[in-house]
Amino acid sequence: MDARFLGITELTETPSVAVVIDVMRAFTVAAWAFAQGAEKIVLAESLDEALVLKARHPDWVALKDGPPAPGFDTVNSPGLLRSLDLTGRTVVQKTTAGTVGALAVREASLVLCAGFVVAEATARLLRARAGGSVTFVVTGEGGRADEDLACAEYIARRTTEDRTDAAEFLRRAGESRAAAELTQGVRRGAHPDDVALCLELDRFPFAMPATLEDSLMVLRPIREPLPSLGEELR
Repeated sequence: MDARFLGITELTETPSVAVVIDVMRAFTVAAWAFAQGAEKIVLAESLDEALVLKARHPDWVALKDGPPAPGFDTVNSPGLLRSLDLTGRTVVQKTTAGTVGALAVREASLVLCAGFVVAEATARLLRARAGGSVTFVVTGEGGRADEDLACAEYIARRTTEDRTDAAEFLRRAGESRAAAELTQGVRRGAHPDDVALCLELDRFPFAMPATLEDSLMVLRPIREPLPSLGEELR
């Protein structure tokens, strides 16, 4: 597998396969939403779009970065989301980096959204595609967020190697700027357990492909990737 690691602004062309990484916290939150029963997650381009979608579908659950805000049901925190029952619900998610990165590669043949909590399932799906070029989109800090880069490098390694020690990658993520800001309370709309939850390796057994559905970018969990899955997602 030929792996490239790029920030959002470094994307000059649409990749064939893209893995969009946001460890702290968008795609950890997305994984928790599925674990809490959500059927799908719609990635909104803006706060206004998220509110419009919420107004059209009052039963949908809208969440955003930062502190609580009118019109939104919750915030982008795995520690807070894990207490919600989302069985059968649709979640609308708008974040500063993760959703932006996924929408930037919406035309790719295969888009996977990932963090450490779904690392192995993501690597397994990539292995099922039998090689090729993969672009890892490092969404945080203009492509320099070490928690996202560490996760991207770990998934790339797991895709090609039978055994990979995750300890060093998790250490880097735990010592990242994002982890420090969450721990110190710099980022609003957080829970004290957020960093620990973001660093839980392989907590969930599913990958999270994103596809266009009626012009919306939609995440759904896939638990059993098959060799033909990449073609089915085209």
